[in-house]
Amino acid sequence: MSRKKAILAAAIGFAVGYLAREQINQYQKITPEKALNHAKEMFKRKGPISGSWIYMKPEEVERNGLLYNAYRGGITRTIDDENIQYEFYVDVETGGVIDTKQTM
Repeated sequence: MSRKKAILAAAIGFAVGYLAREQINQYQKITPEKALNHAKEMFKRKGPISGSWIYMKPEEVERNGLLYNAYRGGITRTIDDENIQYEFYVDVETGGVIDTKQTM
């Protein structure tokens, strides 16, 4: 009888652990590194990039009347021997690029 109880306890423990992991993954916010990689992939579609950076602490950003928690970062491109810099915001919740703009 104790063998059945041990197997049952192990199965219950496994199920609880699996459900807890799924809940954590569902509500976990995107990391700054993942946000930067996502933004870099978006910019690479239009051509090569030569540098990038991102702030590790999210900030509140308002775009089109909506408030977002977002990471702010930047991308540098070299086009015709000239460095062109862009600033971007990535949503902490979804990882989507909210806004981009060319800086001087």
